Parts: sequence; C-alpha cells; structure tokens
Amino acid sequence: MTSPHTLRRRESDTACLVLDIHMATDVTTHPDLWVERTGTRRYRGYSSNGATVEIGSAGTEGTFTPGELLKIALAACTGMSTDVPLARRLGDDFDSTIRVSGDADRDNERYPLLEEVLEVDFSELDEAAAQRLLTVAARAIDTVCTVGRTLKSGTQVELTIDTGVSTHSA
Repeated sequence: MTSPHTLRRRESDTACLVLDIHMATDVTTHPDLWVERTGTRRYRGYSSNGATVEIGSAGTEGTFTPGELLKIALAACTGMSTDVPLARRLGDDFDSTIRVSGDADRDNERYPLLEEVLEVDFSELDEAAAQRLLTVAARAIDTVCTVGRTLKSGTQVELTIDTGVSTHSA
C-alpha cells in the first residue's frame, strides 16, 4: 500500500515530512480565553493559565495578526501531535521545525490554502524505517491534531454581542 504522504531529501540529506493536516476532538478542560483592546487595532490575548499574546495589524512591531495566530496554532498542533511518536523513534532530544504559510484571499477574507512542512532529521533511519515513521507521524496528526481537523472540516461559530444593556422589561 502506498502512503499518500511523501518523504523528500534536502541537500543536507535531512528528511522533510510533507503532511496533510487533520485533528481529533480534545476532551481536556481548557482555560478561559479572551482578548482586550489595548489601542487602535491592537489587542492582548489572555489565558486564565497566565499566558498572553500581543495581537495587531500586519506590520505592527511585536504583534501577531489573527491570521498568523491561526497558522501558528496549526503548526503547533502538528508538532505536538507528532512529538511522542517522533521522540519514541528518534530520541527525546530530536529537533523539528514546522513551517506554515498561506496567503489570504482578501476578496473573500479567508485562507483558501494553508501549507505546512514538518522538518525533522531522518538521516539516521534506513528508507523503510523512515517510511514507517512518516506513516506513523501522519496518522498521529490525522488522529489528534484538533486544529487541523477543525480547519479541514469547518466549524460553526456562534457570536453573542454583550452590550451591557439589560433587555428585560419591567
């Protein structure tokens, strides 16, 4: 059976994984998340676990755009989904980088394509072992990468605007 995923060798003979993106339902409890306005088109994102992130328009020093955060979430999810199976076969100290890109379609205000490349060194593995690990990594992403699975399938978003004004009649 042929894998739908590919293994490429770079000039340095380090293998690159090129993987489809998928995810599964995460049943863990999540911290509260919110953003607060800090200036014109500037926000700070918060997590009840103490993390923060600066959000702003493209080109604003020290900030991520919302689209960049979307892409980073996808890349991070791919990395976290493959961390255990790759560490099991490559050792706990393996290095990897997940690059993600995709241009926005400004006419429709969406990203029609996001592309990821998981860079990891397979040079110590023979071709058969590398192909097996490629399959295992892709399966891990397909199974547990919630962000990718959500992006692939779409999701319903419900917005409530709380104006602070009571709508109850007396």
